[in-house]
Amino acid sequence: MKGRKPSMENVVPMREEMPKPVPAPHDLMSDAAKEVWERLAPELVKFDRLKPHFEDMFAAYCESVADVIELTSCIVMDGRTYSVKTRNGEQQKKTANWQARQDALANMRQLGALFGMTPVDEARLSSGAQGDLFDDLLRQLRGGD
Repeated sequence: MKGRKPSMENVVPMREEMPKPVPAPHDLMSDAAKEVWERLAPELVKFDRLKPHFEDMFAAYCESVADVIELTSCIVMDGRTYSVKTRNGEQQKKTANWQARQDALANMRQLGALFGMTPVDEARLSSGAQGDLFDDLLRQLRGGD
């Protein structure tokens, strides 16, 4: 190569990446779900997991999280069980809030998996797709590294 060698004075430092815009929560979401959105959406945007066509599903996830939080506070206040007298004597029954929280937790787990919200799901999303496995195999067969 010809020309003068670069010196540190004429090297332009790399600019930091511009932060991606975080979409606003949907208007029809509950206030509690909007708080969840505002807390989690910036992280999902950072990992490129909140594209416009995923927003409705993420809104449903935020509603599930808000439901879990609300129902948990109701359970703390009212308890998990209540007593009822039956012909077999006094029995403990689970409250409606307890069952509703179980349903909300199931929704939260199912929807959260789509966005990598647990360590296992995050690792699954971060690993290469099955096509990468075949690319690696083909590269090895061709004698490449």
